Amino acid sequence: MNLDWTALGQVAAVSLAVTVAVVTVFAFGVLGLARHEGTREEVGGTSTLGVAQAGLCFVACAAVVAYGIYLIVPQFH
Repeated sequence: MNLDWTALGQVAAVSLAVTVAVVTVFAFGVLGLARHEGTREEVGGTSTLGVAQAGLCFVACAAVVAYGIYLIVPQFH
């Protein structure tokens, strides 16, 4: 059995990079929700920017997950 170590390394590197990126984007989404909650408690108003940030980040995470499922399931091709 012959392994292509370069291809294996590339797959591992891309997987690590995408994982870190998705976790970072998700963390920014949680930060947006925290910003929204903090503004609501302190001032009594709402932070539209915080909600928008959270929404965009969570939609981006959902898109990455949906694309991964699309790549894995052969019936979607």
